[in-house]
Amino acid sequence: MTGSTQRQPDGGDRAVLLVAGLAELAVSTIGSAVGGLRGLLGRSDTADLVREAEADLQARGRLALDRCAHVPPAHLEVLAQHVKARRAAADGDV
Repeated sequence: MTGSTQRQPDGGDRAVLLVAGLAELAVSTIGSAVGGLRGLLGRSDTADLVREAEADLQARGRLALDRCAHVPPAHLEVLAQHVKARRAAADGDV
């Protein structure tokens, strides 16, 4: 078949092609990860690397939680509190 006479895949064919592509991607990713792990296992400072990785992950987690947990006060709420405090001070001075 030449490129100009190829038919377009229908819905079923596209699904099969997508699944096959995802499977190939997963296999190649796992192969790369296994190769990386083999390289790490051959090192003598693996325990140190694991401790450093754990500390790095904890620091990243702490930063992520701080970003999500700390919500600054609403700007209009702060302004309203200032107005209320000024009015209370003005009423007390009279």
